[in-house]
Amino acid sequence: MISQRVLVTGGSGFIAGHCILQLLEQGHFVRTSLRSLAKEAAVRGVLQDAGMVHSDGLSFVAADLLRDDGWGEAVAGMDVVLHVASPVQPGRVANEDEVIVPAREGTLRVLRAARDAGVKRVVLTSAFHAVSWGHPHGNHVFTEADWTNIDGAGVDAYGKSKTLAERAAWDFIAAEGGGLELTTMLPVAVMGPVIGKDVSGANHIVQRMLDGAMSVVPNLFIPVVDVRDVANAHILAMTNPGASGERFLLSNGPALSLKEIGAIIRAALGGAARRVPTRALPDFLMRIVARFNAEMRPFVPDLGYAKKTSNDKARRVLDWTPREPLEAIAAAAASMAGRTG
Repeated sequence: MISQRVLVTGGSGFIAGHCILQLLEQGHFVRTSLRSLAKEAAVRGVLQDAGMVHSDGLSFVAADLLRDDGWGEAVAGMDVVLHVASPVQPGRVANEDEVIVPAREGTLRVLRAARDAGVKRVVLTSAFHAVSWGHPHGNHVFTEADWTNIDGAGVDAYGKSKTLAERAAWDFIAAEGGGLELTTMLPVAVMGPVIGKDVSGANHIVQRMLDGAMSVVPNLFIPVVDVRDVANAHILAMTNPGASGERFLLSNGPALSLKEIGAIIRAALGGAARRVPTRALPDFLMRIVARFNAEMRPFVPDLGYAKKTSNDKARRVLDWTPREPLEAIAAAAASMAGRTG
């Protein structure tokens, strides 16, 4: 692959960090945005500890999704933008706009700046939350053709933010994108090796099991994809001619129950997984708990429901070959082992 000049937004993030590591390893030149350059040394140190190579190919720029300042400088001279940065706050939040506005308005800021700078393509990190929420249960196999019904049951602020931000992005491209190309990525629950001290995304499930915060296992099913494969898909989509104007669902295999995820962690860590729960929480108790615990309420509609997904398009168009979900879970657990005491 010919070296590209790539802006990765939100360089301190989980997916962004893995994108940066892989881009540098492949010889690309990477610029990454942070809300404040005061974080640059810390982020460089975290990436260095994670095995970063060709670190001289990495530079930083200050830009905030809530402000116009800095985005012109961030995109200047770039061939491609991987817009990964977005607030990740699944579950209940006091003010939905705190999640929705930065996601939608920040995406539009990045797209405008990219268009004005003559960037060829933006690869936007959307989510499975923009695909499969708010639909009746059934045997439907979710694909890129599906969109979340934001008024349906169980749709939280994060799901709304990802859906509205992605729709706004496609509307922008259609109405005023000029020559800018857009590709969107729709990963299911992202797990895998943690970079640095921060735990984000679906890795919180693993963390809560390891540290004993989840003492019983609700009857919930999670489709899992490895963060390293999510990063790889973004990079494959940067230059693939067939990726322009397309959405890609990033999943691998059937959704796993929390009970199965716990078993994978125990098999991977042995004695270090002594706090991982084995007792199941009956659905009727979960419903009772949710009446008094607003954080649990959004999960009730999906009790016992394993969503089906297809990654055929990503495999076919991008030649994407993901790891098995158990590798993502085991790697996440191994990277957190010892932190939980």
